[in-house]
Amino acid sequence: MGFDGLALQLLNGLSHATTLFLMASGLTLIFGVTRIVNFAHGSFFMLGALWAAHAVTRWWPAWGESAWGYAAAMVLGAGLAALLGALVEVVLLKRMRHAPQLYQLVATFGLTLALHDAMRWFFGPEEVFAPRFPGLKGAIELGESFFPTWQLFTLVLGPLVWLGLHLLLTRTLWGQRVKAATQDRDMLDALGVDPAPLMLGVVMLGCGLAGLAGALQLPREPANLQMDVNVVVETFVVVVTGGLGSIGGAFAAAVLIGVIHALGVSFFPQATLVLVFLTMAVVLVWRPQGLAGSAAHDDQRESVPVFSLWPAGWVGRAVLVAAFVGLTLLAWGQGDYGRSLAEDVMVMMLFGLSLQWMMALGGLVSFGHAAFFALGAYGAALAHLQGGAGLFLALAAGMALALVVALVFGALVVRSTGVYLAMLSLALAQMVWAGATQWVAVTGGDNGLIGLRLIAPELRGVWDTVLCAFMLLALVGMARVATSSRGAALQAVRDAPLRAAASGLPVQALRYQVFVGSATLAGLAGGLWAAFKGAVFPSVASVAMSVDALLVILLGGVHQLWGSAVGSALLVWGGAELGQGLDYWRGVLGLVIMAVMVLAPSGVLGAVQHALARRHSQPTRSPA
Repeated sequence: MGFDGLALQLLNGLSHATTLFLMASGLTLIFGVTRIVNFAHGSFFMLGALWAAHAVTRWWPAWGESAWGYAAAMVLGAGLAALLGALVEVVLLKRMRHAPQLYQLVATFGLTLALHDAMRWFFGPEEVFAPRFPGLKGAIELGESFFPTWQLFTLVLGPLVWLGLHLLLTRTLWGQRVKAATQDRDMLDALGVDPAPLMLGVVMLGCGLAGLAGALQLPREPANLQMDVNVVVETFVVVVTGGLGSIGGAFAAAVLIGVIHALGVSFFPQATLVLVFLTMAVVLVWRPQGLAGSAAHDDQRESVPVFSLWPAGWVGRAVLVAAFVGLTLLAWGQGDYGRSLAEDVMVMMLFGLSLQWMMALGGLVSFGHAAFFALGAYGAALAHLQGGAGLFLALAAGMALALVVALVFGALVVRSTGVYLAMLSLALAQMVWAGATQWVAVTGGDNGLIGLRLIAPELRGVWDTVLCAFMLLALVGMARVATSSRGAALQAVRDAPLRAAASGLPVQALRYQVFVGSATLAGLAGGLWAAFKGAVFPSVASVAMSVDALLVILLGGVHQLWGSAVGSALLVWGGAELGQGLDYWRGVLGLVIMAVMVLAPSGVLGAVQHALARRHSQPTRSPA
């Protein structure tokens, strides 16, 4: 590639950086003041794009022929995104302000599902191709190459937006109050400044910037319903790389990621996604707080949830075991469909249990746990297809692959906590997904690995029984660890790491052990998935699979022994039943997720336990 080609790719990268910065700056502003990590930020991006695209092509086509009309459509798209952000702030975000960050992430993921189906209903499922922006349709000449004028405009727009935000935050009273709220919101409240309208304004500004970023994409690409998730993952990479809460860090990270993405397309087209996430991983290993973020620290909490083995007593637990077995037998009686669904529930239960082990006992949050699930699945499939391994050897191979990667990766990430750890795990999952997609010679790419015969059809019923028994043994093992001295040490490290270190506990070693153990168990779940499905595809490493594991334990209850069982039944079985007769079932599922996170943050089992405890604690009235 000559100098002209290199210059063209750098300009492409800087133009892409503008979109990333507009998204990242809005997300950073919202997090800085509300302390909420908004996974639904991509939905506002998509709304701005879809609104502006329909405005200039279908509703008012004349706007698409005028620079002022086109610009007005873009501004209206951004304004609509800001208004929707205000509604979301009042209805959802305000209620989640004091919840743990993971619960906020899952609640806003539910919002993503709901908004996605709402936009599909309103705008329709088709892509919308908008015209070029009037007056900026040409290109400038770079040697033998040409660079679009519109992308040059967006390239210049990025620094201007950064300058505008900088002046807004440093030269205005509103900006000073926003910065004060970012540093100490309670102190600002004590000084007589109501933080509620301030937060509302910040959320509207952040969502408006996301809507503007989406609208600015129209002259470059069509508006479609895949824009939300595609852009939000890369936005999180920029925000975390730059440092949560830092506008300047977001700008520097957007430029860095944009340039690396553009150069990767030219020099390493098969590894572009890997390079982007590898960049984030390197930055976070070097600086766990990001390029310009404040130093990461572990919160010291006095009141923490205790891992519950509820119900107490052998009678209550026997009833739960009987219900578990009974429901499984009922599913088997429904034919192949019911049997397949029950297998999915139990494998997802084991996958959720592996994440619950890490979160409930170790306090480690993962947003990319599907990496180890996928490694277990591909390890088992490759051992069977290329080595002729049977079921047990294939499962062992999958667990070994997940274990080896966890041994290496865990040594790098145990220093991180909270969102930074979650994003590092997401980086690993995305690299595994990219490898599974692009390493066609080994993984089959999008065609996957098919034709697995790890379980003979005539023995499927036997293995279903073994799987059911294994799930119960896993629950027993979880309970024994939670009540052991090691479990107590893990929960001490989770709740007060500095105090635990002062008491002589090996904090990093304990975190490393629970991380590796959790990854290995996830590898076993992935191997079982491959065995029962008979095929493996790159989707097993997707963000959606990681989110499913989070939903399983959060719906059932992170700190409840049976939480993964209840959560997997709700998610897998409930989702399958909704999907049979409801076109917009994902939106309904999103509403259910938001309701559970707001009304029962301890999960369904936690809510039931608390309700029964309140009922038994109420004094009984004596008869008059």
